[in-house]
Amino acid sequence: MTTKRNTLTIRVPEDLKERIEKLATLQGVSINQFALCAFTEEIADLEASAYFRSVLKGTDKRSMLTEMDRILASIPERANPERDRE
Repeated sequence: MTTKRNTLTIRVPEDLKERIEKLATLQGVSINQFALCAFTEEIADLEASAYFRSVLKGTDKRSMLTEMDRILASIPERANPERDRE
């Protein structure tokens, strides 16, 4: 399956460009890959936030915390796996 590629030109301040270049280099990726990842993560965060706001609309904090406590209390206690004890 091929994905159609589009070009997006953005203007950023010089200091931001330098920070992007530095971080991309540290991660061993191109500026394009770094930007694609950053855009994708931010969009996912915004979409998830909007989803939860719509689902929880009209729900008060106290009832959410009570429900969370109920759910957590239903999880049986057990020892942490060896890999998590370090």
